[in-house]
Amino acid sequence: MTSHVLLIEDEPHIAEAIRFILSRDGLTVSTFGDGSGAAEAVRKERPDLVILDLMLPGCSGLEILQAIRSDPATETTPVMMLTAKGQGRDREAAERAGVSHFMTKPFSNAEMLASVRALVGR
Repeated sequence: MTSHVLLIEDEPHIAEAIRFILSRDGLTVSTFGDGSGAAEAVRKERPDLVILDLMLPGCSGLEILQAIRSDPATETTPVMMLTAKGQGRDREAAERAGVSHFMTKPFSNAEMLASVRALVGR
């Protein structure tokens, strides 16, 4: 069975690049471009992995992560936080909120693919 990745990213070029990389590896990728409603999308779609941008319009990635972790239906879903802000305090806040993996932009295709494979158990 194909693993499903839900990508929550508001920058269309980054979203398309990640979708292309992961789809080419055989993963099913759906995208969501806004913070508002993102936690509900995770609950509805039940992905094997969420890739979540830290800075989103409508609701921050940290708020979404906290909502995912506080919902029994999604609390164990792996979440990779993706951000251009790689400062220590952002990483620490994400780790406190329960992130599974933290990746800074820019990233290499190989780094993205290896991290996703590890998180979905491939």
